[in-house]
Amino acid sequence: MNNFWIQPNFWLYWFVFCGIIMGGYFLTASGAYYLLHSTIGKVPTLPLKSKAAQQESETMVGDIKLSVLSVIFFALGAACFMACYDWGITQVYTHWKIQDMGYLACSYIVVLLLQDTYFYFTHRLFHLPLLFKWFHQGHHVSRPPTPWTFFALEPMEAFTQASFLLGITLIIPLHVGVLIAILLTMTIWATGNHLGLQIIPRSRQSRWWGQWCIGASHHLVHHSRFTRHYGLYFTFWDRIMGTQDATYKARFLQ
Repeated sequence: MNNFWIQPNFWLYWFVFCGIIMGGYFLTASGAYYLLHSTIGKVPTLPLKSKAAQQESETMVGDIKLSVLSVIFFALGAACFMACYDWGITQVYTHWKIQDMGYLACSYIVVLLLQDTYFYFTHRLFHLPLLFKWFHQGHHVSRPPTPWTFFALEPMEAFTQASFLLGITLIIPLHVGVLIAILLTMTIWATGNHLGLQIIPRSRQSRWWGQWCIGASHHLVHHSRFTRHYGLYFTFWDRIMGTQDATYKARFLQ
């Protein structure tokens, strides 16, 4: 297998994944935005000519532009994964037996925990003044965030997050179905975190899973107070590291 044969396939993979990820982004973001912000009417409808509506429109356009850049980097990561898979150096497999169900479930949970840990500490690092402009500033332009914001990452942050997903496939044996489930979970969860409004009743949020799992209300605090709530899926790192908003439970969970 020579480099002249690999290169065309690599860029074909990249092109295909650009289309898949781009389509997934627009389908997920537009569906969530129009369902929650228009159909249900959680956010007041503003005249198109109003300053507030124009500002919201401009920030959404900015989110979309930044998300397109993110697609390029995540597609590069996916193309690298396919090249590594072709070379047989990933730990991803396709065969399974009913006896493997326990491992499939455990591997899914373990990767979510690892990704949440990686995200928390890199996210907190990107908020340092020296790194914020280059790694994370664009993500915080929309205040409050909208579903279009969830993939609006600076290119260097997109590269960092895509590198984790690639690296995990080289280290941990994962069934391809588990890998797909992780990617879907990441997409749906990130979209939910950036709805910019609370959709789960407070009575349900007060239950144990509402206190330990991150949702729109929890992440909305981060977009208003940059020094709080850095997690992706779970709140335990914020609790351990002292970045949980002390007033959050009183304001949102009671």
